[in-house]
Amino acid sequence: MTSIAVIGAGITGITTAYKLLMRGFEVTIFDRQAYAAMETSFANGGQLSASNAEVWNRPSTFLKGLKWMLTKDAPLLVNPTPSWHKLSWMAEFVLAARSYEENTIATTRLAIAARRHLLDMAEREGFDFDVEKRGILHVYEEQGEFDHAAEVNRLLEKGGLKRVAVSAEEVAAIEPTIRGKFIGGFFTESDFTGDIHKYTRRLADACRRRGAHTHFGADVSRLASNSDGSVAVSWRSKDGTDASRQERFDGVVVCAGVASREFAHQLGDRVNVYPVKGYSITVNLDDEESRAAAPMVSILDDHAKVVTSRLGADRLRIAGTAEFTGENRDIKAARIRPLVEWCRTHFPGVSTASVVPWAGLRPMMPNMMPRVGQGRRPGVFYNTGHGHLGWTLSAVTADMIAGEVAGAYSRRVRPGVSVQDSHEGLATQGV
Repeated sequence: MTSIAVIGAGITGITTAYKLLMRGFEVTIFDRQAYAAMETSFANGGQLSASNAEVWNRPSTFLKGLKWMLTKDAPLLVNPTPSWHKLSWMAEFVLAARSYEENTIATTRLAIAARRHLLDMAEREGFDFDVEKRGILHVYEEQGEFDHAAEVNRLLEKGGLKRVAVSAEEVAAIEPTIRGKFIGGFFTESDFTGDIHKYTRRLADACRRRGAHTHFGADVSRLASNSDGSVAVSWRSKDGTDASRQERFDGVVVCAGVASREFAHQLGDRVNVYPVKGYSITVNLDDEESRAAAPMVSILDDHAKVVTSRLGADRLRIAGTAEFTGENRDIKAARIRPLVEWCRTHFPGVSTASVVPWAGLRPMMPNMMPRVGQGRRPGVFYNTGHGHLGWTLSAVTADMIAGEVAGAYSRRVRPGVSVQDSHEGLATQGV
């Protein structure tokens, strides 16, 4: 049986491992944390949002970044301290504006295709993840923002998404608990929400039941491609023994989030992911009044760049902001405070007496498109760089990369070993 190492046990790594297992591969998962989904897949905004597929590469984003650079509580914060990685990434980010429309359309198509894969895996394995199929409501306070959203709608429609304009009165009817001076919104009935951490942990359990080997608490230090096409994984256990080990596999899929750039360098590739920090709070709805006053429909406030998801009866997730400050995981009070205040303003009946803050690093490519495909050397593959849409896109990119791996090894497997390639490809620019 062909052996594949999957580096990373976030949502992308675990969905990739599952899709590989379903195609008959022997899979080993590596992650430096003690459990799956303990970093960027721990407490994101919860939205599975084709309606948020617009890439960020447009001039107004560049101007806002400069305007907000010295504002601590701005939705987008760029640390002015230069580094070669940051400067090169931002230069490529600006150049990618040339592909703004086609990348937005391609991301929309991917997001729509991902829904079926995500739900099918959960249904097949019989687990719940606090899914709420109530749609996503974008709300707007300013006419200019609403007008831009109407322009974006044209691109989303080209990608196959139905998102309808709604009046201020309809906003209140769709989600009666929200308060604010909104001029209108857009509603996407087909979008939904769920708990990424629950989903990833439970799918990781399913991977183990289906025969996957897991090395958690394993700090992978080096990946090396050998002349025979195999890949060596060098790692050190964090279980107290601190033992150095090395294992050889027929191939590797790098799904390592912000660490993917260094692993790609070791393997002779350039995968220019940059860590873009995002923050969230989980509001514990400990009393009946708070539970009644919290939204059930997922909200995206375009002006504040804040999203919400209801996670079961007693939790409300509120997330937002983007921070370009390198590989820094510190939780800053100045970034958490606006999320709490937003909750108090728009959902005044919700108590914020019990709030759990979190920050995670989104692995973002300059063109906002995930890196999905084979590397330069045999046996090397990537499924990484999903940015703020890892939860939304991972299920389909996992299927895509599993199909590509299957195609590569169908020409190399030993006689009598069958690796079926049933990949339903998506011809997507940039992926």
